[in-house]
Amino acid sequence: MSLPVWQALLALLLPTLLVQGQARWRGCPQAHSTTKPALLRLSDCLLSNYTKGVRPVRDWRKPTTVLVDVIVYAILNVDEKNQVLTTYIWYRQCWTDEFLQWNPEDFDNITKLSIPTDSIWVPDILINEFVDVGKSPNIPYVYVQQDGNVQNYKPLQVVTACSLDIYNFPFDVQNCSLTFTSWLHTIQDINISLWRKPEKVKYDRSIFMNQGEWELLGVLTQFQKFSIEASSYYAEMKFYVVIRRRPLFYVVSLLLPSVFLMVMDIVGFYLPPDSGERVSFKITLLLGYSVFLIIVSDTLPATAIGTPLIGVYFVVCMALLVISLAETILIVRVVHKQDLQQPVPVWLRRLVLDRIAVLLCLGEQLNSPRLSATSQATKIDDCSAMGNHCSHSGGPLDLEKIPWGRGSPPPPPRGASLAVRGLLQELSNIRHFLEKRDESREVARDWLRVGSVLDRLLFRIYLLAVLAYTITLVTLWSIWQYS
Repeated sequence: MSLPVWQALLALLLPTLLVQGQARWRGCPQAHSTTKPALLRLSDCLLSNYTKGVRPVRDWRKPTTVLVDVIVYAILNVDEKNQVLTTYIWYRQCWTDEFLQWNPEDFDNITKLSIPTDSIWVPDILINEFVDVGKSPNIPYVYVQQDGNVQNYKPLQVVTACSLDIYNFPFDVQNCSLTFTSWLHTIQDINISLWRKPEKVKYDRSIFMNQGEWELLGVLTQFQKFSIEASSYYAEMKFYVVIRRRPLFYVVSLLLPSVFLMVMDIVGFYLPPDSGERVSFKITLLLGYSVFLIIVSDTLPATAIGTPLIGVYFVVCMALLVISLAETILIVRVVHKQDLQQPVPVWLRRLVLDRIAVLLCLGEQLNSPRLSATSQATKIDDCSAMGNHCSHSGGPLDLEKIPWGRGSPPPPPRGASLAVRGLLQELSNIRHFLEKRDESREVARDWLRVGSVLDRLLFRIYLLAVLAYTITLVTLWSIWQYS
């Protein structure tokens, strides 16, 4: 190779070597001095001519890559009403500062140095979901390694906006995002990448405080680019914090009391339908459930965009109690005894006692003897008791108009005949009173049979509705809990 070629190569490489040497040893005449401690000499060497207002790269076309990492320490608060999540995280970020490099041999083999954060350039990475300034401790130092790698570790109390879905309360799972991005610099200046592998970030619960209301299921990561203008793209790293509520407290304090009250309402159907105590019992249950809802109203989460399913459950239970009370009032009205109560209509007797009773497998226990047969037997017994002094129509005979035979004793005197006639009239009135009483009792028994059949029918329909509703809710909550 000719001499001019070597001269040309040397002319190209020499400025680069001089620039690197000047940048490496700029302002460091005390690098080999022994009068100062090594840490002080290194700090003075790095910060003497450092400009923190400029991105620390030698080639402005090269972007600064910032590695970020998040470890969730605790879930402090979940405000469903204001849609705010408060978490405490350990945040780590690192980047390469090309102006903070040194040779460890010149500084007593120091490979790592802590320097004030305010003295160097720091990327403007923020969380997009920030809604309030948390009470985070101030960490004034960062670690700088010999190759210019800057490590910034700090704990953060993060108060962020989150779209909380409370429909599945208290078996809800929330997914809230923490989006780290540069507020000003585009992806050509600052790029964001993940410090660790996504699998290690997802299942890292090493420092999570697992004794609170919320359980950490995992932290998912996603990198994406977005643009506000067509020519400007920004890099962002999303951390999805997936948490699940522990429902035991709410099951014990909300669901079990409601279940107990509903069970007592079902048991109340076994009280006799003609007993007025059932109405009082149902009203007491309804009042108790109303007081229970007033007490638990502060426990339920409230938002303007939706109502949790457990709130719908409480409303439906209240409606079922009202329906149960209305059914009880109807049955009591049907079986209530009255002096002028009308007989059971034929169509109602056929529908309830002949069809619905058979459908409910009540058997022949509701059948009763006909009223006419009972009345006829009573008339025959009355005539027999009067010594056959009855006409064929069933009434008493006129003793004076009876033809007496030759061998028959003479009729009693007229005064005695009047006394016997009065006595027979009194007996006839007693007989008619007893017949009317038996008729009213028979009508009351018929209405009681109709009321009993309707009560059992409505009870079974009510029980099926309660069971279907309960099974549906339990199935949904089980799917949400173990999904």
